[in-house]
Amino acid sequence: MAHIDRTDDVAAGGTPEPLPALGPVDVTHAEVFARLAVEMHDAEGLEETIDSVVQFALQALDCSYAGVALSTRGRPEIPAVTDPVVAEIYQIQLDTGDGPLAATMRDQVTISIRDTITESRWPTWAAKVHQLGVRSVLDVPLLLGPDTSTVGVLGLYSRIPDGFSADDEAIAHILARHASVAVANARNQQNLVAAVDARKVVGQAMGILMERFEIDGDRAFAVLKRYSQDTNIKLRDVAQELINTRTLPR
Repeated sequence: MAHIDRTDDVAAGGTPEPLPALGPVDVTHAEVFARLAVEMHDAEGLEETIDSVVQFALQALDCSYAGVALSTRGRPEIPAVTDPVVAEIYQIQLDTGDGPLAATMRDQVTISIRDTITESRWPTWAAKVHQLGVRSVLDVPLLLGPDTSTVGVLGLYSRIPDGFSADDEAIAHILARHASVAVANARNQQNLVAAVDARKVVGQAMGILMERFEIDGDRAFAVLKRYSQDTNIKLRDVAQELINTRTLPR
């Protein structure tokens, strides 16, 4: 079996590492991943993009459950799961800091758990997950930016032991590569839209100040900035309050 190269991961901010061996990719595999790429990149927003990732994972890997967890500068998010069981598995780890999710995010390495009954690295977590009916786990990192301030994990879960073969792991890595690019693009687009909206709000607030106090744009912006610093409120929020109430925060 040939190994798949991960040189594309450098563009997504990760360090290349060899993927597990994957058997010959037939026409069906190619068509499925082509459809995945179209669906993810055509998704309208970040949530829709991530949802397409987890739904595709169910089809491509025949796993019982799937989910995506993100962490931006230490703030955890659980934007998409295919079943409440996954949300509970994630929440257990977020509450205790114990489990493979934190290790995958921290070290950006794939972690495979063949059987939660015999798992010895995180025994407390594994026992709770086993009680939820999950026997095997595959956590694959999503590398979403060159500064690694935003990282994610694609979590795959099976109700049977040894639920993920070497080929499954290789397919999961391919899926993660597609997902990393699509999610990063969706988040960048989301941030761009938010930045444009913020500029519009600040511009409207500046207009109110310029008209009310007969000052120029530079002075109006300085007033908003000073209130933002003095009240420790984001500039956009100061501007929005001025628009809504016609008064600045006290």
